[in-house]
Amino acid sequence: MDWGFPRWRSYGGAREAVEVRLCDRHGCDEPGNCPAPKSPNNPDRWHFCQRHAAEYNSKWDYFEGLDKEEAAERARTEQRDNAGYAESAHYGWAGSGDGSRSGDEMRALELLELEADADFAAVKKAWREKAKQVHPDVKPGDKAAAAEFQKFQVAYEVLRQAEERREWKG
Repeated sequence: MDWGFPRWRSYGGAREAVEVRLCDRHGCDEPGNCPAPKSPNNPDRWHFCQRHAAEYNSKWDYFEGLDKEEAAERARTEQRDNAGYAESAHYGWAGSGDGSRSGDEMRALELLELEADADFAAVKKAWREKAKQVHPDVKPGDKAAAAEFQKFQVAYEVLRQAEERREWKG
């Protein structure tokens, strides 16, 4: 008896039942929250759990039934339409890591053969070791070594500037 005071009622007492769609895979009792098309150009969808959706999509070929020119045109169209997502990687919205580093930083760390959580002291040490091996003074006249040294220089600059930005913000 709450005498008309709703705050005295138990929590969840007035909550309605929620309808959960189960996975369409026979025998699966997981929620089916991953829609998948039943056939091309058909609005009907299967609803799978994440595990069965991955299984369903594993052998799916986006370019099936297209000749080389049509496949190339579709690939160009997709590349053009998805260019905004590639741009977003600059802001750390995409790519590996925990989102604290940009895609350029992750590529620089990969070039220096470091983990994503490496601190700047480790970056500096790895850069010095790599740069000493291919420095133009060590290998004069070697164009490949000079190009490799330039890559290490750019990677170090990217990481140095990112560290300066972090120090400035922090």
